[in-house]
Amino acid sequence: MATVILGIFWRNRETPIVKANNRILSYILLISIALCFMDTLLFIGRPSQVCCLLRQAAFGVVFTVSISSVLAKTLTVIIAFKATQPGSRVKKLLGSRISIILVFLCSLGEILLSVLWIMLYPPYLDVDTEMDTILLFCNQGSPTFFFLNIGYIGILALICLGAAFLAKDFPDRFNEAKNISFSILIFCSVWVTFVPTYLSVKGKNMVAVEVFAILTSSAGLMSFIFLPKCYFIYISNKQSIRR
Repeated sequence: MATVILGIFWRNRETPIVKANNRILSYILLISIALCFMDTLLFIGRPSQVCCLLRQAAFGVVFTVSISSVLAKTLTVIIAFKATQPGSRVKKLLGSRISIILVFLCSLGEILLSVLWIMLYPPYLDVDTEMDTILLFCNQGSPTFFFLNIGYIGILALICLGAAFLAKDFPDRFNEAKNISFSILIFCSVWVTFVPTYLSVKGKNMVAVEVFAILTSSAGLMSFIFLPKCYFIYISNKQSIRR
């Protein structure tokens, strides 16, 4: 679905709806959401040493890029509204370059955290022989780094939620902030529920819980932010065909 939406945006890239939603930032967000869905493939099936090293690092980086893109979108909405006010000096902040720099800086923190995790306490393939069957699983190496990984993403999500809340009373033409608020609320709800659930299960159920959280939060981001835009693009194209 993320790839299909990306194709719709690319095909309609010259329309006012897509242009107004910062095309480059939308492309980055859709690609990162698609990678979030694909990241679950590292959690499924027989684990290997390479999968154990990559699964949490890839999960952290692609989710950070997604939330950073949503944060940049939210700030763009706020700046766009402020720029319409008389005497405003924030017009210089508009543009895709500032948004991309913000995404890069926010993602850089998660990348450094993942590199430190792999260098100091790398995840490794482990064997559980306490049960009747031998279970292969990925040992996180350091639970502290695992929750730091999730905590960093959570902090970005809370900042994004706060920014979207500030923009919730903007006029109807700036209603993208409301869609972002719903998507981030779903994202935060999923991961707040994930932590106690993850700590209360063992074995393969831990993997199932994390995969479910990844899929649900990714679907929430994609649905509330992009499906309304796809509907407006469809209506716009339908009206242009009638004309």
